[in-house]
Amino acid sequence: MRFAFYTLGCKVNQFETQAMERRVQELGHTVVPFGEPCDCCVVNTCTVTAVSDKKCRAAVRRAKKLSPDTVVGVCGCYAQNDPDVIRALGADVLAGTADRMEFLDLLISAADDRQKRETLQPAREHRAFERLPAGGLAARTRAVLKVEDGCNNFCSYCVIPFARGPVRSLPLAAAVDEARRVCAEGYRELVVTGIEISSWGQDLPEKPQLADLIAAVCASAPQLRIRLGSLEPRTVTLAFCERLAGYNNLCPHFHLSLQSGSDTVLARMRRKYDTARYLESVALLREFFPGCAVTTDVIVGFPGETDEEFAETLAFLDTCGFAACHIFPYSRRPGTAADRMAGQLGNAVKEQRSARAIEAAAKLEDAYLRAMLGRAYDVLWEQPEDGCFAGHTPNYAKVYIRQDGLHNTVTRCTAVERFRDGLLMRPEETQ
Repeated sequence: MRFAFYTLGCKVNQFETQAMERRVQELGHTVVPFGEPCDCCVVNTCTVTAVSDKKCRAAVRRAKKLSPDTVVGVCGCYAQNDPDVIRALGADVLAGTADRMEFLDLLISAADDRQKRETLQPAREHRAFERLPAGGLAARTRAVLKVEDGCNNFCSYCVIPFARGPVRSLPLAAAVDEARRVCAEGYRELVVTGIEISSWGQDLPEKPQLADLIAAVCASAPQLRIRLGSLEPRTVTLAFCERLAGYNNLCPHFHLSLQSGSDTVLARMRRKYDTARYLESVALLREFFPGCAVTTDVIVGFPGETDEEFAETLAFLDTCGFAACHIFPYSRRPGTAADRMAGQLGNAVKEQRSARAIEAAAKLEDAYLRAMLGRAYDVLWEQPEDGCFAGHTPNYAKVYIRQDGLHNTVTRCTAVERFRDGLLMRPEETQ
């Protein structure tokens, strides 16, 4: 049979889709691009914002229109939290955020007998960690490994703990095995990700720390670049940095979720740090990983956010000097504490503040990229783009070179000019 996949949301969803792609191919089926004729179509959903929900509904409708005989399976966070909406859209197989392999079995059965099926487990009930293979399709240069699922933080704006359930961790030995396997398969980089990877190990018997996991993975596959997913700022301590600074294959790119640069807003968000603690983490990273990229997420227009609090956020972005910022206008999520807060701001205010924050972030990104000019980096080349080959430096700057045939190679290059959304590179040996 022919399977098509459509994925929305975070790297965890991307990882889970890649694992499902791998599984159907192992069973002898074919994966085709979304939109082409297929027997089964999977939509892996996200519910982090109202915009995400809207995109999910549109993707399911499009999948249903592919052909009258296509069996459509819907899984993921939106399906977990709003199954009635997915049923109303006519999904043939409905699953939440648990057991991707069972979901595929149900999808294949539905393709055989044309009977609708569901598998939904309450998210907050105890679940085991579902071990899925890292990687994806063979042509890719970068593999993703989910080492943690679930979240226990319950930030006031976030619905994900209700969709993903409590923290579950992949055992350290299993993560090491996966790193060695993807390295042997020819991947050049492994992204270690999860819903909240800073919580990795909380549920394991010996309560290991994230630094233990990363050190073991780096040591197990020294030829493989190891890139970290989003970190809770308090994870970055002196001990964390001292433990990991000696691993040359750990990418100097650290995504520290900020959400607001105002202490009063952070308190309303139920974040577990203030701006002083956040800045301490940034300083530690720059001390132990010189030239590293520190990137972040920011929510603007949170309930009750005043002009002064928003100004504090803009000023804090400058103080931190981020390499890149993802800016999101606050999105109400039913069932969260923030949804019930007074002081909900209108769309016009949120859009205006979002535009200002995006402008500020663009200036910071440009400054960071220009500071890279004249320096040499080992670039992982990924794919051709508009007459050039595109790739990423270890600190995750997007770079281009006017050459061809570089897929899945690593070459030493010097940044010579700002170019498109990144930098233009020149082979170091030609200087």
